[in-house]
Amino acid sequence: MSDDGRLLAGRYRVGALIGRGGMSDVHIGTDSRLGRTVAIKLLKSSLAADPAFRTRFRQEAQAAARMAHPTIVRVFDAGEETVTDDNGTVSQVPFIVMEHVDGRLLKDIIREGPIDAVESVRIIDGVLTALEYSHRAGVVHRDIKPGNIMITKSGQVKVMDFGIARAISDSSTTVAQTTAILGTASYFSPEQAKGESVDARTDLYSTGVVLFEMLTGRAPFLGDTPVAVAYQHVSETPVKPSSLNAKVSPALDYVVAHALAKNRFARYQSAVEFRNDVHTAGEGHIPTGRAADEAGGGLFGSAPTLESGSVLAIKQLSEDQTMVRTQRRPPVIWVWAGIVAVVVIVISVMFWVYTLKPSTEIPDNSRRVPVLTGQTYDEAQNNLLDLDLAATKAEEASATVPADGVIRTVPAAGTTVHPAEVIKVYVSTGAVPVTVPNVVNQSIADAQAAIEAAGLVSGSVTRENSPTVAADVVMSTDPAAEAAEVAGVTVDFVVSSGLVALRDMTGQALSAATDLLGGDTLRLVVTQPEPDYTCKQAPGSPVTNQSLAPGDVPQNSEITLTYCAG
Repeated sequence: MSDDGRLLAGRYRVGALIGRGGMSDVHIGTDSRLGRTVAIKLLKSSLAADPAFRTRFRQEAQAAARMAHPTIVRVFDAGEETVTDDNGTVSQVPFIVMEHVDGRLLKDIIREGPIDAVESVRIIDGVLTALEYSHRAGVVHRDIKPGNIMITKSGQVKVMDFGIARAISDSSTTVAQTTAILGTASYFSPEQAKGESVDARTDLYSTGVVLFEMLTGRAPFLGDTPVAVAYQHVSETPVKPSSLNAKVSPALDYVVAHALAKNRFARYQSAVEFRNDVHTAGEGHIPTGRAADEAGGGLFGSAPTLESGSVLAIKQLSEDQTMVRTQRRPPVIWVWAGIVAVVVIVISVMFWVYTLKPSTEIPDNSRRVPVLTGQTYDEAQNNLLDLDLAATKAEEASATVPADGVIRTVPAAGTTVHPAEVIKVYVSTGAVPVTVPNVVNQSIADAQAAIEAAGLVSGSVTRENSPTVAADVVMSTDPAAEAAEVAGVTVDFVVSSGLVALRDMTGQALSAATDLLGGDTLRLVVTQPEPDYTCKQAPGSPVTNQSLAPGDVPQNSEITLTYCAG
């Protein structure tokens, strides 16, 4: 079924297909509310089959939406759309609404051949700037590759798809989804290939792979299958980029080698450190002042290390027993004065912290999400705009909030956020119409389950006597079965007690008493009556005694009457 022309979330009009990947299709789209062009990423329906993925996907999309940086493609909105195909099959399709970038994917540029070293340095600088921002925000990309890097027509670098790789890897994915992930094995870090935990240094390894590919026009490891490529990341040593492209300098050879270290503690520890070395190498100098022959160390072989003068001096001081200290130690009173000063400072800081009162003021560069519950969406949007905050609308049913009223916001009211933050406003569509199910003649447990499954609330349970309905079986409901109500309405039950009310039959004619006890109102089992010869016989043989005392008795109980026989 074609996606063109579909309206997502009542707001985003899907346009022509502009990109396709292993996990998603990307369409150009229009935000009908704000009148701007956006990019809409529709994830494969196979990913949406896992509820755990959908939950993780929403959380990661919200985390990505909070990142606003010139080198990161902004995420405006995310959600799920219920789709019915031509065969009548209903499925959930997750979607992301992103900033539309007018440019080319880096992977398409690399297909044309190696990129000039100066341009490669400029592009990788933009990628590392984006990673520096995201890592400080606590977000690890996990899927840095040329297919997730855009170059605009003005040459600006844009990194996209933050959070999606984490949403997939943290969910119980299917085989098809796992295959989609392995499709990016060319950019896996060794710890990813081994299934270990990942951190910011994983992104830096993948960035090193991208730099290698830009300089040489190919990935450092090639194989027939993704698994074979992943294995090489763990165990094989890549060649120098300069062996594939003679224009690559030894300085860039060194930077790539450092970035592609198998041990995460041996490679770059931060995006800032990586970027500084890239700048140094771009100027033709080997980073950290190492000799040219040492640049081939690390991944590309080993080189002898040179001890600096300071290192040799320290070694000499530690090994030479003939050297005598000539500097006097400080007076003991100075030492004690220093200790007392440190103690006084620590006590002062502790007292200050203890007496510090929390401030209710927020910084000028922050905003606090207001309470919008009960307002219309337009009112809520205006209130947010007054605080320099943007709003996006989501709808859900509510039994307590009238239609068109705000139910809640994400982030919640009272949360401190940055200006231009996008606040998701959930608006009530009203209570959902519900028809009361017919649960008569069902057990009370089954009836309560059916009522709650219909979106109603189980209420009180009243027990009444019945000669025919078994104990704990529903006799009627209030509201009655098939009544038109709304979700959240309370339904009360009348159930059978399994008892009948037995009257005192003494003094009544035997035949009348027998008919009453065995009739439809009681349905008791009347056994052979017993004569009583101690009393004076009277017309109708009146009942003088009954085997069950008057009151509530179990259904179908046996009762024996004694009558006056004279």
